[in-house]
Amino acid sequence: MLESDGAATQMAKVPQQATRTVPGITDAYLREQLEKRRVVLKSAISSFPIVETPGAARLVELLQEVDSAVQRMDEGTYGICDACHDTVEKERLIADPLVRLCLDHLTSDEQRALERDLELASQVQRGLLPQTDTRFGDWRIHYHYRPAGIVSGDYCDLIPPASEDGRLIFLLGDVAGKGVAASLLMTHLNAMFRSLARIDFELDQLLEIANRLFCQSTIAGQFATLVCGRVSKAGEVEIGSAGHTPALHVSKNGVKQIGATGLPLGIFSTSRYTVHRVRMEPGDSLLLFTDGISEARNLSGDEYGIGGISLAAGRLHGWPSNELVSACLKDIETYSYGARQADDQTLMAVHRAESGAAAFGG
Repeated sequence: MLESDGAATQMAKVPQQATRTVPGITDAYLREQLEKRRVVLKSAISSFPIVETPGAARLVELLQEVDSAVQRMDEGTYGICDACHDTVEKERLIADPLVRLCLDHLTSDEQRALERDLELASQVQRGLLPQTDTRFGDWRIHYHYRPAGIVSGDYCDLIPPASEDGRLIFLLGDVAGKGVAASLLMTHLNAMFRSLARIDFELDQLLEIANRLFCQSTIAGQFATLVCGRVSKAGEVEIGSAGHTPALHVSKNGVKQIGATGLPLGIFSTSRYTVHRVRMEPGDSLLLFTDGISEARNLSGDEYGIGGISLAAGRLHGWPSNELVSACLKDIETYSYGARQADDQTLMAVHRAESGAAAFGG
């Protein structure tokens, strides 16, 4: 009797699922991309003296696909999988606005092609990372970068000064979301800050301009948190945080948190940022990390937390940057042993050594 009741319940659900209406995606950014493609394709087609040529025919097919996508957006059905009528992954639509199938309904050949693309994207991302160990005057900087999947939304960079008396810029951030879309924004942040760093902006100006550009070049709901700082050979540190998890100043007096000085990039184009100035003594370190570190969980589901990494780092004042990072990672791994890594993890230590004057380099 119970089985019959269960079967009846399941049968009753079938018509509801079959007629379920899934709202389409009508994002202004995607519409803009489709409109741009339409203009480019029409211009390219008009350049062919004979429209029946194979090249022109393929362009006409592409234009028809774009027109169809715009029509579906007008009808409210854009972004709906042709096979299962559920929503297509938005990050895939950002990468290719003409996608019509969700991941579950790709053919075997399409899945293999996607895997190859992800592997290539991963190689590109890793190629953008700075060298793991960096020296700048008395500063020693080391980081560890560990994606949870093939590609990552974590952002990490070290930008050398343009002149001998300049300051080194360090950046560590986290793009909202996962997968391809997050990795694309990570590369966007890299290019943006690399370009802006050529101009000698004050740190608050650098963050404000970066935020404005990020707002103008992303779609609604996309944002990134990050810490942006600068070190001088005299031992002074400037640091601003766009909504990121606190940086930890590890000194002989303990561990002090340096919190956010403004909103994440991409929230409001008019956001303003203040800057902390910290004097770091020889032996002091600055520890930066993404939330994949602080939100790591043990088998009971408890978070490691900022308190966990603060406690670990507080015992390690004076340790070189590479040893500090390794020891903190070991503590995190011990805490979360047996649990799956759910998010990208990046950890950076900016350490002021006792002495030395090595030039920028590994």
